[in-house]
Amino acid sequence: MRDEEEARGTSAIRPYVITKGRSGSSRDLPWETLVLASGVTPPATLQPEYLRIVERCQGLLSVAEIAAHLGQPPPVVQVLLADLIEWGLVETRPPVPPARRADVSLLRKVLHGLESRL
Repeated sequence: MRDEEEARGTSAIRPYVITKGRSGSSRDLPWETLVLASGVTPPATLQPEYLRIVERCQGLLSVAEIAAHLGQPPPVVQVLLADLIEWGLVETRPPVPPARRADVSLLRKVLHGLESRL
C-alpha cells in the first residue's frame, strides 16, 4: 500500500521539478539498459526519487522498469540515473543481446535424430 501511495504522490510532481528543468540526460541510457545499485550508501539529503531508484536497484532493473516503478516517464528517469551514475550510487550494464538465430541445418539434424529414435 505504501508503494502505491508513494507512486501517486511522485507522479503528481511535475517532471521538470524532479529533474530541475533538465530535459535530457548527459549519458546515453537506452530503456533496456540494466541498472544496479553500487552499494555506496546514499546521503540522507538525497531527493526522494533518487533514493527510491537506489532502493529498487538492489537487483538488476532496466531503465523502463525503474520508470514504471516510479510512475515517471523514461526520459525523466534517464536524467535521474545520469546523476546517480555520476555520483557513483548506481552502475549500468549493457542490455542482454538478443539470442542469435540457431543454425537451421543443425536443428534439422537434431529433429531427424529424434524422429529416428521414435
